Amino acid sequence: MDELDLIRDRAEAVGFAPAEHLAPARERLLAAARGERRHRPRRWFWIAGASVGLAAAITAVVSLAPAEQVGVGPGVAHADPVKVLTAAASTALKEPAKPPRPDQFLYVKTEDPNHHIREVWFSVDGTRDGLIGTTKIGGCRNGKAPNYGTNDPRKEGFLEDCKPSPVYRTDLPTTADGMLAYLNSQPSSQKDNPTVLGKAVWGLAYEQVLQPASYAALFEAAARTPGLMALDHVTDGAGRPGVGIRFPVEPGDSPKAQPIVMVFDATTYQFLGTTDSAVTVKTYVDRAGQRP
Repeated sequence: MDELDLIRDRAEAVGFAPAEHLAPARERLLAAARGERRHRPRRWFWIAGASVGLAAAITAVVSLAPAEQVGVGPGVAHADPVKVLTAAASTALKEPAKPPRPDQFLYVKTEDPNHHIREVWFSVDGTRDGLIGTTKIGGCRNGKAPNYGTNDPRKEGFLEDCKPSPVYRTDLPTTADGMLAYLNSQPSSQKDNPTVLGKAVWGLAYEQVLQPASYAALFEAAARTPGLMALDHVTDGAGRPGVGIRFPVEPGDSPKAQPIVMVFDATTYQFLGTTDSAVTVKTYVDRAGQRP
């Protein structure tokens, strides 16, 4: 077991205390090392003894130092999750509003931890045929949309009733109150269920485009979720580091239910994706299947 393994093992067994006590702990660490060297002149004895003394000193240091000062890996962030989401809202407001043309497509490329790549092309105004991977999705024109990717060849291209679903959303609220009311009014919503709310927030931020004020309202509404937790040293689906915001799982949910962990850049607070799926490219193109 090397020193890093020793630190990790000790870090898992003890908690964190105020940083102002770090200096005395460091002195105890150095004193332990000096004492072992003085009383055990033979090198192999010093190494063995120092490991015991070092373990005790490390316990003191880890107990007293914040995680980011001793580098002990993932843990609960000292940042307030509400402040992180508020900063994300502020970042979203600074993004330039660049309305696409109605005849364009939103191209989104995502990646999961197994390096599986997903590509989608969604019609900006919802009237043109798009793609999910290589599967066509019908655009809604004149109240009818062609049916693609069916198991029954007779139904391929069959027209069904529809309403256009624009991927560029100009209809969403621009205040936290309005956005929260909107999220709770959706057919799939369960009022006050944080897991469902987290999925709804993720769905809007993931493969759709909102106006900057609506993005800001989305993150501000998310900040009102009870039981949020900020996590340090997480990575998104593509392995990019950031700060995570974990939405709690309701006590009555399935034991298999997994919490949504949205990942934001720790410096800019730009939304990166989740721990399961990273948004690596998000832009507009002129036709389905075209890559930027």
